[in-house]
Amino acid sequence: MTAKANVIGVPRFTEITDLTIPTLSILDAEGKLRKDAHEPLINKATAMKIYQDMAYIRILDERMVAAQRQGRLSFYLTCTGEEASVVGSIAGFKSHDMVMSQYREQAALRYRGFSSEQFMNQLLSNDLDFGKGRQMPIHYGSRELNYMTISSTLATQIPQAAGYAYGQKLSGKDACTICYFGEGAASEGDFHAGLNMAAVSNCPVVFVVRNNGYAISTPTSEQFSGDGIAPRGIGYGISSIRVDGNDILAVYAASVEARKLALEKNAPVIVETMSYRLGAHSTSDDPTNYRSSAEEDVWRKKDPILRMKNWMLDKGWWSDQQDHQLKAQYKKEILDALKSQEKRPSPSISELITDVYKTPPAHLQKQYKDLLSHIDKYPDHYLPNPNKVDHQTALTQFN
Repeated sequence: MTAKANVIGVPRFTEITDLTIPTLSILDAEGKLRKDAHEPLINKATAMKIYQDMAYIRILDERMVAAQRQGRLSFYLTCTGEEASVVGSIAGFKSHDMVMSQYREQAALRYRGFSSEQFMNQLLSNDLDFGKGRQMPIHYGSRELNYMTISSTLATQIPQAAGYAYGQKLSGKDACTICYFGEGAASEGDFHAGLNMAAVSNCPVVFVVRNNGYAISTPTSEQFSGDGIAPRGIGYGISSIRVDGNDILAVYAASVEARKLALEKNAPVIVETMSYRLGAHSTSDDPTNYRSSAEEDVWRKKDPILRMKNWMLDKGWWSDQQDHQLKAQYKKEILDALKSQEKRPSPSISELITDVYKTPPAHLQKQYKDLLSHIDKYPDHYLPNPNKVDHQTALTQFN
């Protein structure tokens, strides 16, 4: 029995009002420092990188949604409105910390150094795609940048993050894991399994929960009746904090402290960022079916990028001219990358069943040989591929 409580002599039920968690907020909606708020230690270079990467992702999202509508890629999912929740948090971690994300955290990958060409390679599934065309668009991953490849299945990364962090602890390295997911994923069983494992096994993992108001079309009011996600961490014995997810300074300050706490105590931490998904859930979604433009307008006035820009302008670290030049530069960079990388060929068929097994099992080898025979028999059914493999070589590569 591990519960710790004061003894009482009459029935008294604890209500949700007793467990309301406050929200950390440092900047107001205009980007001004709030009264009695403490500005975190953040130098100009870090602030510049954070702002520039947020601006980049906003433009990448706009361009890629347009490209999807033009039929140049099949699917896309934006980070629009949640940039501070992602960039502000990843900026508080080290490059050797592992990132396990859901599917809306491309900004964390950009912060780590992912290039425009690398984004396009994955989105277009060309021959330079790290996933070799086996994943749908937005399922990024990079071994070099310690960014675990994204999985379509919701919440699987949560228990995986707990296990990976446990391994980091056993290795004795000064590293932890940061795990991203939305409040909708917190309704999955993997959320509870992952948090309990992390708490009981003392895993140095920071769970960043993006509470953006909707699980696709389901508002939070229909997902749960409790006070958000952070109180669930308390129930598992996990240190938890809630922050204004559109306030870059609040997210950054909380993330720096969360990483420190996770490593010092070898324990999990929850950071719940209160934000809003300004864009559609994905390019397959139409948010006008379940929310009003008036609701969206309220959150547009809390735009995380504009708030940070105003703060930087006040500090003399940025100017409107720099802002205009930066955005023009990013638009050109992204469009140039799209045009160049969409001309590249598809991944070679010779790599279709490699990597998973040291030696592919017999049934996969048979299916692979059948595919090559089918291509030989019906060559007109397949688009020309500059990477077309020599079939005789392909048939013998696993022997």
